[in-house]
Amino acid sequence: MAVGDRREATRLAREQHVPAEGVAYVTRFEVERAGVDGRGDVVEIAADQVDEFNKHITGAIVEEADYRGPVGDDEFAEAEAALGRPLPAAWREHLQSPSWFRRGWLTASGAYVWLHTPREMLEIHRAWEDSVAAHPGIAIIGGDGSREQLVLDLRHDPPPVLLAGLASEGWNTTFRQSADVAQLIARIESGTFEFDFGKD
Repeated sequence: MAVGDRREATRLAREQHVPAEGVAYVTRFEVERAGVDGRGDVVEIAADQVDEFNKHITGAIVEEADYRGPVGDDEFAEAEAALGRPLPAAWREHLQSPSWFRRGWLTASGAYVWLHTPREMLEIHRAWEDSVAAHPGIAIIGGDGSREQLVLDLRHDPPPVLLAGLASEGWNTTFRQSADVAQLIARIESGTFEFDFGKD
């Protein structure tokens, strides 16, 4: 199904496709007018029409957002055992919701955000072993898809969300992003979150 409005595409992805498939993507692309039947903003594409429709796509197909189904309790248990500390309840609630934002371009700010499951977090911790050692109580929960990581400082309750780069040598070289993970999630869901790189 192709729709002409990102909000509607997001609604369909989160309410229909994630519960059915466990994952859904919102993509953006342009279509030549000849490839659309003119029935408004929603275009139903039958299985035997896909190849013909695809011939009329022009330019790149861009992934705008990726949504996932609930993360299992076992992942949280594994991560919390490795960390020796619990992850915030708001983080668990987000990742165990029926459809959670995994990665993509935020609608209002234009920032690209990529969130990690607890298991992915542990893999990143192993890859970032030296940096993790320099940040006691760290939990890497996301990033910008490149060199900057969204991290929790689990030494505090609630843990603040900070930004740590690959070159970060300790907590004093990170930048505060939000007071807690609930605030971060609210800003991501509203599309307003922006990375603060501490350049002011």
